[in-house]
Amino acid sequence: MKIRTRDFRVEQGAHVRLGKWPTRVAPFYETDDAYEKMLAHHVSKLEDLQQRLYASNRFALLIVFQGMDTSGKDGAIKHVMAGVNPQGCRVTTFKHPSATELEHDFLWRAVQALPERGSIGIFNRSHYEEVLVVRVHPELLRAEGLPDAPGKGNVWKARYRSIVDCERHLSRSGTRVVKFFLHLSKDEQRERLLARIDDPDKHWKFNTADIDERNYWTDYMDAYERCLGATSTTKAPWFVVPADDKRNARLIVSQVIVETLEKLDLQYPRLDAAGEAKLVSARAALA
Repeated sequence: MKIRTRDFRVEQGAHVRLGKWPTRVAPFYETDDAYEKMLAHHVSKLEDLQQRLYASNRFALLIVFQGMDTSGKDGAIKHVMAGVNPQGCRVTTFKHPSATELEHDFLWRAVQALPERGSIGIFNRSHYEEVLVVRVHPELLRAEGLPDAPGKGNVWKARYRSIVDCERHLSRSGTRVVKFFLHLSKDEQRERLLARIDDPDKHWKFNTADIDERNYWTDYMDAYERCLGATSTTKAPWFVVPADDKRNARLIVSQVIVETLEKLDLQYPRLDAAGEAKLVSARAALA
């Protein structure tokens, strides 16, 4: 079954209601073997496109992953990027800001991790945490030492604008941005958390804070709705990926990434006449 990625894309200016977006869709694969072959095909294409991206050295790609705990961000990165050359790819995981990071504006630490030309950068969580978790827990905002009190003005609209302006600047500078919200149902999260508790080999993944955050589920969905609607643009779109089926989610993510790179029409550099002449001389010397 063909994946129509536009079905999962948030259009610019859209009024997002996540209750209307599915957390599960019909599988794009019929068997386990079909899934493996489909993902392998995507990974192979991505491997070739990354080599062209690196060789042409004109563009960069930034991939952002956001989602509730256990939504599958780590697994998507692991499986989708399996064939990518580590030299041309860097994964940055954003956790609670350090004391140094809190002394700068909220975009500062994300800017430090942006990919250079020819490279792919992956944000596992990102600067978007500043309009998601910080919005749900406003005490975090008060701790950031902003010049104006949080209650004065609309800090969230200001941050949306800063993010959109930054991503437009990146686009003009050759960095393509694609963003994934892994849309998980609360029931599916419960099952995944129970699996971590019941399996000793998964105990290291379990964090009691994940249970506490479930109490804020409605607040998080509201924060995501507002964020997705305000920051999905033609140059840096959000994709709402149904995440209850991890395999389906990985196929959607990999297809979107492949299509994003294909649109760049990446080509290996070609030598001019002088360069070709040097190759002829070099070959003669080697012969």
